Amino acid sequence: MVHSTHSDFEQQLLEHRIYLLRFARLQLRNEAWAQDAVSETVLAALTKPQAFGNCSQLKTWLIGILKHKVIDVLRHHRREISGLDTLDDDAEPPEYLGFKADGHFSQQPADWGDPEQQFTSRQFFEVLEACTTKLPAVQGRLFLMREWLELSSDEICKELDLTPTNLYVQLHRARLRLRECLNLNWFAKSAVP
Repeated sequence: MVHSTHSDFEQQLLEHRIYLLRFARLQLRNEAWAQDAVSETVLAALTKPQAFGNCSQLKTWLIGILKHKVIDVLRHHRREISGLDTLDDDAEPPEYLGFKADGHFSQQPADWGDPEQQFTSRQFFEVLEACTTKLPAVQGRLFLMREWLELSSDEICKELDLTPTNLYVQLHRARLRLRECLNLNWFAKSAVP
């Protein structure tokens, strides 16, 4: 009887593997690293299935493990992704930032309706994920570390040897690009009758 329960658990893990791999790819933007992080996540879950305890959904528990594995991978490969503070802060054309010299929007942002309602839509998250993958690699990685892995700014700066100013500039640019992408690919389309 215990054997069937264990094999059921293994089957459930396998069913979540594709989602875990998508999440890891989005975070790491490196196929080999993503595969490693997911393999380590599944191995950790198989090693200590009793840690699950049915206190949450299996997928949520696995993502929690994967977040730690992704952080470990980033730490392990920190030399390959460091040097981000040498980015040219003026590389973006000023008009892209969407502000006039006086600090006001050059164009008013689109009406996003009720954001709470939009978050319940699976399609919204698919568009958000697509927009996130279109971010430049550096901005994407920093945005995901901050917003999805929920690392503090201090942790990110320490891990990647960044200055706080550079981190904030890159996060600001990432958020502006995401806003622009969502305006074009989600909110503008949902506003059309």
